[in-house]
Amino acid sequence: MKTINTALCAYGLSGKIFHAPFLDLHPGFQIAGAWERSKKLIGQDYPTAKSYPDLQALLADEEVELVVVNTPTYTHYDYAKAALKAGKHVVVEKAFTTTVAQAVELQQLALKQGKKLSVYQNRRWDSDFQTVKAIVQKGVLGDIIEAEFSFERYKPNLNSKQHLETPNPGAGILKDLGPHIIDQALYLFGMPDGVYADLRITRKESQVEDYFAAILYYEKLRVRLKASFLVCEPAPAYILHGTKGSFLKNRTDKQEEKLRAGIKPNTDDWYTEPESNYGLLHTEKREKIKSSKGSYLEYYDAMYKAIVENCPVAVTAEDGVNVMRIIETAIQSSKEQKLIRAD
Repeated sequence: MKTINTALCAYGLSGKIFHAPFLDLHPGFQIAGAWERSKKLIGQDYPTAKSYPDLQALLADEEVELVVVNTPTYTHYDYAKAALKAGKHVVVEKAFTTTVAQAVELQQLALKQGKKLSVYQNRRWDSDFQTVKAIVQKGVLGDIIEAEFSFERYKPNLNSKQHLETPNPGAGILKDLGPHIIDQALYLFGMPDGVYADLRITRKESQVEDYFAAILYYEKLRVRLKASFLVCEPAPAYILHGTKGSFLKNRTDKQEEKLRAGIKPNTDDWYTEPESNYGLLHTEKREKIKSSKGSYLEYYDAMYKAIVENCPVAVTAEDGVNVMRIIETAIQSSKEQKLIRAD
């Protein structure tokens, strides 16, 4: 089996929690190392991994085939561009970039270089969204006329990570939590005809928007998206209404919680949810729907097949471009307080 040597652009929370465990578990990947700026930690977890002093050293390593850009959003464009120019395949965390123009440029550069470029939209592989996807694809709700996706937390205090709270091109909840639910909506329903959005600052000391609500307009469908840091008692994260009934599902995927607790993604119960977390389907009768399995490993399995077997990338650069189009349209809509066409 071919092994893809992979390097991370950081080994903080995202590198340690969301990437390394799955790269380590998948037999087709080898963690080559990480760019570590101050703390040298990757060697403690993966003894054979290198600690690169800077990006140049990482990109100069000829054994590295895949680079994971898991740094603050405002760095994504520069680091991904450098990696592609160095002849590496690239995975970029959300938000893909800070502008549509940057996203399109990276997409075109990857094609020119003949390299795979993907956005790490791991929330597509949450158990809750996998359940929603199954409901939509089975058509049990008939024609869906309204859907609402939310990503809400209660964090009245500012994040200690300054790049998330200090005004910069990548800051704000729209580019933090927003890409998750925007990507999910576009995955299920495609690009909308128009967007109406409202961005707000709701926490007293916040300098960047910490609330957003948007409506995606389709010919016969409205999709409402919402993210906030001041929701202590959230409603169901997924609400769908169709001509034959409704489906409600809470955000109950436990992968992040388990990863933060140091649990490796190779336990028997990793991919399952208890019955108490099942969604509610109400058509001719009311019934609980068993949750689908969630597994972030599937993202990296698809990435492996894309590189080795030239299979389609699971989350394409075009997907990333489209999410950025919605983000830019939402910013314009909120600023002008009107519906904007999503061209």
